Amino acid sequence: MLVVNSIEKGIVIDHITAGLGARILSYLDVDTSKYTIAFIMNAESPTRGRKDVIKIKDVVDLNLRDLGLIDPHATVNIIDDHKVVKKIKLEIPEKVVNIIRCKNPRCVTSVEKAAPHIFHLIDRENREYRCEYCDDIVSMKGDLQYDLMRKEWLRTKSCE
Repeated sequence: MLVVNSIEKGIVIDHITAGLGARILSYLDVDTSKYTIAFIMNAESPTRGRKDVIKIKDVVDLNLRDLGLIDPHATVNIIDDHKVVKKIKLEIPEKVVNIIRCKNPRCVTSVEKAAPHIFHLIDRENREYRCEYCDDIVSMKGDLQYDLMRKEWLRTKSCE
C-alpha cells in the first residue's frame, strides 16, 4: 500500500484522468528544485477506476485557470493547515490564449511571431477549438490532444 502524507499548505490536484498527470505537471512549470511534489500515477479510484494525483507543498499561487483544457474532470484542492479551504472543479475554457500553438503553416502566427495564439471553443463534448486567425480546428480530447505551449517557449517569444 502506497502512503503519501497530507500536506500542511499547498495544492492537491485530484481525479486527474490516468495518464494526464504528467502533462498537467509539465504545464504548471513548477520549480522542482524548490518545492516538494508528489506525483502519483495510475492510482486506484473507486469512482474513476484509475487516476493520477499531484500534490505540491507550499505553493498556492499557480495559474490554474486553463487546466480544464487538459483535463476538465480534475479537481483542485487548496490546502491550508492540513484542511481543504477551497475546492475548484475545473471547466473547459471558452477561449485560450498562448496555450495551444497553431500548426497551420499559412496561419499569421507562423509569420508574425508576436501574434498571440488565440483559440475559441467550438465543440465542448469533443473539446475542439478553432484558431481565431486561420479557422484551423484542433482537438484536445483523447489521443488527439494537441501539444500545449511550454512556458519556456512563451518566455523566449516575449523576449524577441
